[in-house]
Amino acid sequence: MNSVLLSQSFFFQLPSCQFPPCPRRQPRCIFTNRLCHRTTYVSPLSLSFPFLSRHSLRACVSSVGATVPSNEGVVTEGVVSVINFEDFAEKDWSFLESDDFGSEQDKLKVDHIISAGEIQETSRVMVSVGSEAFLDRLVESSPCGLLLVVHDSLFVLAGIKEKHDKVKCWQGELIYVPDKWAPLDVVFLYFLPAVPFNLGQVFGALAKCFSPGARIVISHPHGREVLEKQRQQYPDVITSDLPEKSTLTEVAAEHCFELTNYVDEPGLYLAALKFVGAS
Repeated sequence: MNSVLLSQSFFFQLPSCQFPPCPRRQPRCIFTNRLCHRTTYVSPLSLSFPFLSRHSLRACVSSVGATVPSNEGVVTEGVVSVINFEDFAEKDWSFLESDDFGSEQDKLKVDHIISAGEIQETSRVMVSVGSEAFLDRLVESSPCGLLLVVHDSLFVLAGIKEKHDKVKCWQGELIYVPDKWAPLDVVFLYFLPAVPFNLGQVFGALAKCFSPGARIVISHPHGREVLEKQRQQYPDVITSDLPEKSTLTEVAAEHCFELTNYVDEPGLYLAALKFVGAS
């Protein structure tokens, strides 16, 4: 699934049972390149201030069908499109939040993953398929110039925006992220096995938005054994394995990366790579 369209405008009518009655007209959500919930406006993909809670979003997605808007009180930009929210199949990402990093050992693992990115205050950082707990720790421990979160779940992104208003969020697939945030200095592939592309495609896409010295950090805070259990329970989400060292080294060389750190233990997987640029 590519990202939800930003360039077109669309509208849907919320059922009256979802919100308190309005004395003049039924409450509406109007999409004119922004998501409007009553008087709060939010960009649905590049979120920049408080978003609807994921619970409100889930209610909208599960029970609302799109209709063609009337001309009364509706201002649109460009072509008006109709969208059926039942077509959006939200995957179950609850397993990412099953561990809240409450123990000191878990916190040390996450800090080890974050430190591998060598983040500086001016760094431009992207996280692909990250958990809220990981984002919380990243924001707390490593101030940076830009923090962009990429995920295919609007619900996950909504939860992140509720906590961290300054974090940029983009809903869609990793290799299609717009280059407007380039150049990037650090990318955390926090849950690479959920990315529906092979390693060569991922490295090729990232190399286009990197300058020499930029870093990729691939990780799983509980290692392969836990990943395999997650795969059995969530086969629609986890579509690949963590790459072996030999595979990483080979594919990295093809795309001008070099492997600088590799840990593959029962309780932690971590691979750090540096972009050396075209020779």
